[in-house]
Amino acid sequence: MSIFMLIKMYLIANCMERSEIISLLEVINQQVSSSILGGMEEDYEELESMGLIKINRESVQWSAAMTPTGNDYLGHD
Repeated sequence: MSIFMLIKMYLIANCMERSEIISLLEVINQQVSSSILGGMEEDYEELESMGLIKINRESVQWSAAMTPTGNDYLGHD
């Protein structure tokens, strides 16, 4: 992970509590494709900007999937 990514994650994490990040990532990690519920778009976009998830915007109902960086953040393979 680059120093730029670490700094970016630190800055964004200050807006979103680490426990909130972990909680959302755990939900996404437990599903193959996690639907994004109304009102949660901003949180998911923050996670995507950190490189922790990838949002699929091609379907009517957006969904999110973990990235390798997101798995590393959770300590999962």
